[in-house]
Amino acid sequence: MAKNILIIEDDKFLRELIAQKLIKEGYEVSEAVDGEEGIKKVKDEKPTLVLLDLILPGIDGFEVLGKIKEDPGLSPIPVIILSNLGQKEDVEKGLKLGAVDYLIKAHFTPGEIIDKIKNVLK
Repeated sequence: MAKNILIIEDDKFLRELIAQKLIKEGYEVSEAVDGEEGIKKVKDEKPTLVLLDLILPGIDGFEVLGKIKEDPGLSPIPVIILSNLGQKEDVEKGLKLGAVDYLIKAHFTPGEIIDKIKNVLK
C-alpha cells in the first residue's frame, strides 16, 4: 500500500521540490498551501505522515498540529515540522505539541528531509 504524505507548506518552490522527490521514492503526495486546507486534508485523507510548515497563511502550523493531536482519529498520524523558525522555544513547543521531529529548513536538503520521513515511517 502506498504511503501518502501530506505536505502543508505555502512556499510553492519548496513544496513542489519535496513532492517530486517523494513521488520518485514511490510515495503518494498531497499538498496544502495553508493551515485550514491542511486540517481539512488531514481529516479527509488520513495521510500516513504530515510534513508541516509553521509559518502559514491563516492558521499557523502550531495550531494545525494542535488540532491534529487533539483529535483521537488523527492523533496517531506522525507530524514532522519543517520550518524556518529555529528558536529553541519554537522547537520545544512543536515537540511538546506532539511532532515526531523538528527540521529547520536551512539545515536540511530536500534529500535529507526525505530520509527523515523514511526513518519515521520505518
